[in-house]
Amino acid sequence: MTLLQPFIEFGFMRRALVACVALAISATPLGVFLSLRRMSLVGDALSHAVLPGAAIGYLVSGLSLVAMGIGGLIAGLAVALLSGAVSRYTHLKEDASFSGFYLGSLALGVTLVSLRGSSVDLLHVLFGSLLAVDNAAILLVGGIAATTLLLLAVIFRPLVIDAFDPDFLRAQGKWSAPLVHGLFLMLVVLNLVAGFQVLGTLMSVGLMMLPATSARFWSRHLACMLGIAMLLAIISAFIGLILSWHFSLPAGPAVVLSAAVLFLLSVLTGPCGGLLRRR
Repeated sequence: MTLLQPFIEFGFMRRALVACVALAISATPLGVFLSLRRMSLVGDALSHAVLPGAAIGYLVSGLSLVAMGIGGLIAGLAVALLSGAVSRYTHLKEDASFSGFYLGSLALGVTLVSLRGSSVDLLHVLFGSLLAVDNAAILLVGGIAATTLLLLAVIFRPLVIDAFDPDFLRAQGKWSAPLVHGLFLMLVVLNLVAGFQVLGTLMSVGLMMLPATSARFWSRHLACMLGIAMLLAIISAFIGLILSWHFSLPAGPAVVLSAAVLFLLSVLTGPCGGLLRRR
């Protein structure tokens, strides 16, 4: 009962947990596909790419969730499309083009926030304010989660084929590989915008990727991996919020750190390639 007491007594703890659960349900399946497609660091690049748009929204409207969310979405999609175009029409690989754009985006975003705000405002944008999540943020995150699950269900089959055998997807002709890839990147950006509202631009990718990579040590079946990834993300959110409450830790980093500890345990003890199991 002691573990549940903060969530029973305080609304801000309940809202923080609900927001993290919504992110866990929608973002971690995307993390699994990013991992399968060897695009894990692309998620990190896109999480930085939303910063200039969020910063412009902040300069225009202050700490407005709607303005910063729209700005972050536009900036993230712009970086994704530009990186794809550069890798398609030049000899540069996609990971290299992403790194170039996201480093510039990160520097531009920090500069824009610093023009008007204080160091406190910059920390809020970079690391989020999980315990300050309000009803508007929950509605936004919940709406993005519902949209993600719906669209993911529509493109699930071609997305799986594209992850394992893109040539077969092209041969079928029912789905265009660039269209599937574009829709997938759009969902990633959407969820990073939702995560940015809660965990900040630097922490949002942690809840997307750490449980997803951990799940690969617990199952080799895609459906099981998706379920395990979501479960690990929810457990990380619960443990992180409890640690934050009892030890006065920053909530967002505590959640991501909990996910990192579960990742380490998975690497050591997971039945599918864990180090101790292999020995």
